[in-house]
Amino acid sequence: MPHLTEGDQVAILIGTGNNGGDGFVIGRSLKESGYEVDVFLIPPEEKIRGMASNQKRIFERVGYTWIPYKNVEEQMEWKLQNYTVVIDALLGTGIKGTPRSPYKEIIELVNKVNGRIISVDVPSGIPVLEVDDSFDGSGIKADETYTFQAPKITNFIFPFAPYFGDVKVLDIGIPKKALEKHAGTRKLIIETIVQKTLPNRKPNAHKGSNGKALIIGGSQFMPGAPILTTNACLRSGTGLTTLAVPEEILPIVSQNSTEATFRSLPSLDGEIKTNNLYDELSLNLFYGIAIGPGMGRRNEYSLFESFEHYEGLLVIDADGLFHLSKELPKWKGGRRAGPTIITPHTGEMGRLTGLSTATIEKHRFEVSKTFAKTFGMYVVLKGPYTIVTSPSGMQWVNQSGNPSLAKGGSGDVLTGIILGFLLQHQSILEALCNAVFIHGKTADKLVKTQDGLSVTATDILGNIGKIIHSTRYHS
Repeated sequence: MPHLTEGDQVAILIGTGNNGGDGFVIGRSLKESGYEVDVFLIPPEEKIRGMASNQKRIFERVGYTWIPYKNVEEQMEWKLQNYTVVIDALLGTGIKGTPRSPYKEIIELVNKVNGRIISVDVPSGIPVLEVDDSFDGSGIKADETYTFQAPKITNFIFPFAPYFGDVKVLDIGIPKKALEKHAGTRKLIIETIVQKTLPNRKPNAHKGSNGKALIIGGSQFMPGAPILTTNACLRSGTGLTTLAVPEEILPIVSQNSTEATFRSLPSLDGEIKTNNLYDELSLNLFYGIAIGPGMGRRNEYSLFESFEHYEGLLVIDADGLFHLSKELPKWKGGRRAGPTIITPHTGEMGRLTGLSTATIEKHRFEVSKTFAKTFGMYVVLKGPYTIVTSPSGMQWVNQSGNPSLAKGGSGDVLTGIILGFLLQHQSILEALCNAVFIHGKTADKLVKTQDGLSVTATDILGNIGKIIHSTRYHS
């Protein structure tokens, strides 16, 4: 039941299906609670079927009346402006394609009202599955959506997500086992779970027992990226962190990452020259490696040949993904000896898959899953509602974060947090989910005290520790 205040004037707009049945139930409950409610039946009465018909009959038998839309059609725009709350129970999860008349016209009118707009289960006109490409913008722009049992996929997909407004999930009694059987491949990253699964230091811990990390990247024109990644890795708890960069930028990075150790690599045109990183860096000395931040694209690298026999954790980000895209067939089927994690944003995922950014935005879940299963990789598809996908196809959706993260360097910081957490968690998936949550929550905390436009990657970096602490000790 939506929260209402005394004096609210409520309009409920009802369609033919189950959503309409819910509308009649809401109308009856609100009337019984003493609220002033007008119920409008939008389709012709003879089209009402199933649950909507049953609930309509109950609504009528207890003495309540409804208003046929055809009787007030010409005055509807004016009438809607008189309500403080408009409840949308028009179209539910069964919609396919563009809403037809009279729903299309009603949706346009509702979006003009000044009152609070509340949708039941899903805003009318919004598809539930990401595979629906027919959306033309005809949907209710809700302030709140009360959705049943679990969020809908399009709640996390643009351009659909903004239509939902503030989403509240209502438990309607579906058995947990049944829910897991049919929808268990996608889950939300929940703060209480993050809190329980953050790594803890043992009393006898030493620097070597908390992970040995290597970060490979940097170039003459992008020395800052690997610095951010390295410092984020350190802030996330890694015991020993080494940064390998082209020889000419070593003086710069060593002054800005004083807790790390360093390896100087041969340089060509301001970027790393060597193609045999396995032998050059003795990779098996490290438990986990991140490659790509600020690496550049002038020189060619065979990442697969460098890491094929490396048994540790490998995180590929930024320019590392560019080089990965040049040799993807070699990685098919998860042929590398150890686990591989990639962290692309939408544009980088487009390069890896050959799909347009628009296609990826509408099909984020399926694109991530297909890529993860095909190449045996963990995929962290960054953006609003970052999606973490395992090689088996299981997916987790992150809800923390805000647009302040849309700034250069944010991804470099996330890569460092990911690598740091990977080396301290027993579970790769827990590490990835916790990392993206902490990264986003740090941004959420910052925008409470400063404008989002001013938040920088360095701000995120400087507050990681505070957010890990507050998450660990507070619900």
